Amino acid sequence: MSFGGAAIMATLHEYYSYSVLFIFIAALLDRYDGKVARALGQVSELGKQLDSMSDIISFGVAPALLMYEVVLVDFGFVGMMMAVLFIVCGAMRLARFNISEANGYFTGLPITAAGTFLTLTYFAAYTFHPAFYLFLFPILALLMISTFTLKKV
Repeated sequence: MSFGGAAIMATLHEYYSYSVLFIFIAALLDRYDGKVARALGQVSELGKQLDSMSDIISFGVAPALLMYEVVLVDFGFVGMMMAVLFIVCGAMRLARFNISEANGYFTGLPITAAGTFLTLTYFAAYTFHPAFYLFLFPILALLMISTFTLKKV
């Protein structure tokens, strides 16, 4: 959650490279936080909820705000709506995950994957036509709330 918040602050101050770095650090930490909690026998419902709150900040708000500022800001209201759609669908995906039973599968694209992928496109943002993001944001958003399943690894 801290690195997601730092990424947002970096974006607000136009330190986009730092924002990318903080999102990637958040992704690295997110990969292992659950494993460490399980290994230490510290799994709890509170931890599950905090993990989801961290995910919406680090992989929903932070990447959406970053890429909005880098490319979508020029599209005005439409650009803003694309960023909001990504965040809302990410929150819906996390809420669905929190109320479902663990079965070894993800339903829909995990927000961590969607947010990390969106952040990766920062490195090519100036090679893509900005309109590319008018398609990428809703595609990722819809994949997060879709019902396809992926085996957890």
